[in-house]
Amino acid sequence: MSLDAVLDHIDADLENSIARLLDLMRIESISTDPAYADECQAAAQWLVDDLNSIGFNAEIRPTTGHPMVMAKGGAGGTHTLFYGHYDVQPVDPLELWDNPPFEPSLEETTNGPVIRGRGSSDDKGQLMTFVEACRAYKEVTGTLPAQISIFFEGEEESGSPSLVPYMEAHKDELKADVALICDTGMVEPNTPSIVTMLRGMATQEITITGPDKDLHSGMYGGPSINPIRVINKALAALHDDDGHVTLEGFYDGVPELPEQVAQQWRDLDFNADAFLGGVGLSVPAGEKDRSVLEQIWSRPTAEVNGIWGGYTGEGFKTVLPSQAHAKISFRLVGTQDPLKIQAAFKAHLESFLPADCKLEFKAHGASSASNMAIDHPAFETARNALSDEWDNAGVYVGCGGSIPIAGHFQDIVGLETMLIGFAQDDDAIHSPNEKYDIRSFHKGMRSWVRILHALS
Repeated sequence: MSLDAVLDHIDADLENSIARLLDLMRIESISTDPAYADECQAAAQWLVDDLNSIGFNAEIRPTTGHPMVMAKGGAGGTHTLFYGHYDVQPVDPLELWDNPPFEPSLEETTNGPVIRGRGSSDDKGQLMTFVEACRAYKEVTGTLPAQISIFFEGEEESGSPSLVPYMEAHKDELKADVALICDTGMVEPNTPSIVTMLRGMATQEITITGPDKDLHSGMYGGPSINPIRVINKALAALHDDDGHVTLEGFYDGVPELPEQVAQQWRDLDFNADAFLGGVGLSVPAGEKDRSVLEQIWSRPTAEVNGIWGGYTGEGFKTVLPSQAHAKISFRLVGTQDPLKIQAAFKAHLESFLPADCKLEFKAHGASSASNMAIDHPAFETARNALSDEWDNAGVYVGCGGSIPIAGHFQDIVGLETMLIGFAQDDDAIHSPNEKYDIRSFHKGMRSWVRILHALS
């Protein structure tokens, strides 16, 4: 089979591929609002019908919430499991949209033509790049390139309440050689990326109580302990002057970046000054011995997300507060244990707790980082295939946030996972006027053709 023949078909059929994506985007599959439950069902059925038309055996799988879509097809080669989600974010505030969000359209911009509308990038446009790649293979060769399973979710934008129970109940059916996730983007407009590390998270809320009621600072200021002073001192001591986190054992399990990956990051056209300048900053505040990319992709952090106490309304009230509160999160990497981090943080706070103060510690979420095994042969195969399509060579990158499905594939199914997507930073996902570059859609389809061909 000629790879070029399939790629040529992608090029020739681009207009029809865009039309199919627009059809899917017109379905108002907002998962957070029960009023749109029928629309979510309609989106799932649309995908089932489309997948069945190109050689898959696809069906709707009911859950306690919105349905899953499962499909299987092809034979031989590397068995891939592809994940995406068909639900979308709410569209509020509606008045900030230039056009109705579920009436998608093509639009010319200074950076080229785009598909405008809710779900164009997150995640309907992304998942359809893969479906269209499979369609091209089927129409040119009469068959799918290899054994392929597809798993589409309908609750990603509403916290995925049905996901883990479904995966645990169907983990044998979800087994494959490698999982592919499209819900991600490119590190640069011309540089394709494979996300190989996702940071974990440990979050907690604390309250420090001193006196049993708010006090008049003129009568009690001085002899009475002020909980705000206590909490400020404890939280300020979380970092040293070089930006390192001071919790005991915090860096246990934090790996050094492999040189292969470190060199790829150094080769990126990343401007740290422009990155910070874009949000009105100029000086990196993290670990001084680490680059900005390392700080956001491969290093752990400790951040105070909120702090409050006393009187904060209009005017002035000379109150000495009874309580002070804060919310703190830790982004985790490598094999850091989130439960140990929470325990170390609690011990840190207790070491600053004076007489007459008590601590209330409430742990919220705790999830480990996800680390992909780039020595798995599929990773270099996919990276080389991406490099053949785009202007720059494919790179392994990190992600400052978390994508829970990647960890679920590892922990529940035992799958190594590649996160490959073609979104751009300016796609405005979750925001009004969401868009997906036609170039991303077009070259995304071609990229999946190359990857599937290489894996087959």
